[in-house]
This record gives sequence, structure tokens and C-alpha cells, in this order.
Amino acid sequence: MVWAKFVSLFTRTAQQKEKSNQSFVSKSQQQTRKVDPSRIGELGEYKIDVQLRQMPREIRYVSDVLVRNPKSRTGYSQIDHVVITPYGLFVIETKNYKGEIKGKRTDKRWNVSGRFNPYNPLRQNYGHIKVLENILSEFKNLTFVSVISFTLRCRFSVDPELRRIQSNELVIYDVELSNYIKRKLLRFRSEMSEPILSDSDINRVYELINNANISDPQIRFVHNRLAARKK
Repeated sequence: MVWAKFVSLFTRTAQQKEKSNQSFVSKSQQQTRKVDPSRIGELGEYKIDVQLRQMPREIRYVSDVLVRNPKSRTGYSQIDHVVITPYGLFVIETKNYKGEIKGKRTDKRWNVSGRFNPYNPLRQNYGHIKVLENILSEFKNLTFVSVISFTLRCRFSVDPELRRIQSNELVIYDVELSNYIKRKLLRFRSEMSEPILSDSDINRVYELINNANISDPQIRFVHNRLAARKK
């Protein structure tokens, strides 16, 4: 079975994982220092796209999704990435901040090195998940994992639980994304008797999200302008 092959492929010892992660982060930190700060956001998105393209075939993803949301100030929600797996959906919000990220799950606003106070990204992503729940209403009891991804220019002072794999709300570095997804899926597999979504279900979820995605450039332009003004 394809899924069994996926599990066996990524079941390594904890020591091997840690060594690999440390090496990956170290190399990425060196690369980040060499990059023009104005291109950090673009580089972060590229690193995420590379990791998502390397996911197993039965896992699908959609990026840069703009969907209607009457509860949003702009009338729309823009979701950076949605990863569709047999055990649930990973909804990913990427942030291009620099400095110390301080905040708790329950805080309305977080703090970035004492310079500014952005809206809690977990709350922002919760809104994205509620919109997706509406779009995917034909699927009941879906599991959603909220992932907030930062570049290595940040350091975290957040609730420790947000870094633990058992949480369905995660704060990670962009280079950790694929590892966190793999580890989370292994955990789901050990906790659930069977997958939530079949291959055909995954294709249907992918289709529904794509159908809801707004590609009209004028609508996207207005949304981005209003969203920037809101900040």
C-alpha cells in the first residue's frame, strides 16, 4: 500500500531525525544570512513550495487560495497553503517577521521584538479554517492542523505546547515544515484506526478548494490593498 511505504520511508530513529534537523537548520541559517532582506519572504515561500512538492503522491496541496469570507474586513480570506492528507488538512500561514516572536495562544495580539503587535496568527488561521469548513461541509469531522510558519530570522517566545507535535496548533520555522507534517501524520496514524479521507475524498477536497479559489486579478488586487491598509 502506498501509505505503508510512506510510513516506512520516514520512520527513523529520534537521534537520526534530530541530527538531520540540526544540519538542515544550520545550513539554512547560513543561506539566509547571504540573502538580501528584501527577498527573505520570497525565499521563505520557495522553501515551503520545495518541501510540499516532495510530499508523497497521495498528499495534495493548494497554495495562495483566495476565498470569500463575509466575516473578513476585506470580504475575503487569503490562505497561503492547504495540505490535504488522508488524516486531515494542514492549513499553513506564513509570516515574514524578523526578531523575537512573543505571544500566547489566547492573546489577541503578539509582539515582534517590541516593535509592533500583529494580530495573533493562530486566530487569523482559525478564521481560515472556519471558511474551509464551510467550503468542505460535505465532509464531516475533518481534522485541521493550524501551522504558522516563520523564517529563521525569528526566535520564538511562545507557548511551549505550540512547538510540540501533539498540538493541532503549531508554530514552526519554514525549514521544519515537511518534518512536522511527517511526524504529525505518523502520530495520527498511531491514534486513528483508519484514515479520515480516501484517495477519492482527497481529490474531491482538492477540487472543492480549487473551485472556491478566486483567480480574478482585480479582486485579488483590491483584497491585497485593503489587507495591507488594515495592518
